[in-house]
Amino acid sequence: MAVFTSVSLDDVQAWIAQFPLGDAVALKGIASGIENSNFFLTTELDGRRTEYVLTIFENLGFEQLPFYLQLMRHLATRGVLVPEPVPTHAGELCVPLHGKPAAIVSKLQGSSQMAPGPVHCAAVGAMLAKMHLAGQDFPLHQPNLRGIAWWHEAAPAVLPHLSEPETRLLRSEIHYQEAFHGSDLHKRLPHGPVHADLFRNNVMFDGERLTGFFDFYFAGCDTWLFDVAVTVNDWCVDLDTGVLDEARVRAMLDAYHAVRPFTADEQAGWQCSLRAAALRFWLSRLYDLYRPREAEILTPHDPTHFERILRERVAHPAPRLLP
Repeated sequence: MAVFTSVSLDDVQAWIAQFPLGDAVALKGIASGIENSNFFLTTELDGRRTEYVLTIFENLGFEQLPFYLQLMRHLATRGVLVPEPVPTHAGELCVPLHGKPAAIVSKLQGSSQMAPGPVHCAAVGAMLAKMHLAGQDFPLHQPNLRGIAWWHEAAPAVLPHLSEPETRLLRSEIHYQEAFHGSDLHKRLPHGPVHADLFRNNVMFDGERLTGFFDFYFAGCDTWLFDVAVTVNDWCVDLDTGVLDEARVRAMLDAYHAVRPFTADEQAGWQCSLRAAALRFWLSRLYDLYRPREAEILTPHDPTHFERILRERVAHPAPRLLP
């Protein structure tokens, strides 16, 4: 994360009185991600200490945040392992801190699995399918804010910085995705709320036991297949080459299919969706590189990683979606 907004323990001690959490006794910035300011917050109530996550939202406004926070609460009540937002005494999930929206959510146990095997990929696939099904009756709607409309906005900002081969790839892939997104096939794909950013560092494990998905602040409504593609492109690749590991792919897809069977239309749109997922993150990393924001702590991501993945998906078909 990048800490864009500095917050002291003294700041939080007064602010936290509106929550039923007792006193704030410790606060520590979290060094991962680049969108929000995140902190581990320790509270003490009746002699018991509990750790939470405090997020200050740098790009999202009060009008957008109900979708994310209510979605997390909705999923948690349906048995999906996600952080649960803590309401204030007045029932609010998001309140101002230093003039910006802020929320407190429960902290998941465990740690991120950065070298996953098939067993981890299977657990992620099964929980992702459960999450998609649980979100079907979620009443709020918001589009994927990093979908194709954003690609059209972001591409002109990065194109002046690209080499000729990069320019050709970006323009040709956006053209390809325009055709796919405008097709009848894309319209028939099952859709609903998606995480849209389910990377290895956004999932917690205790050994081989999955303990939760977190960081839902890129969530929106899109095809479930796009969500699967985003996840496969991170969990199931060789990080040096972008090549898919078939054993991990098969474990994830088969576990997902056992909970929520894929459709024939999804099989037809699988390769296109993998390319869309690679394009989305290549473009967003290019944008963050060439249009940076100031931050107290900054951990930039390398855009060439997803350029490699996109070129690999264009050149080589992935394993089949269906078993």
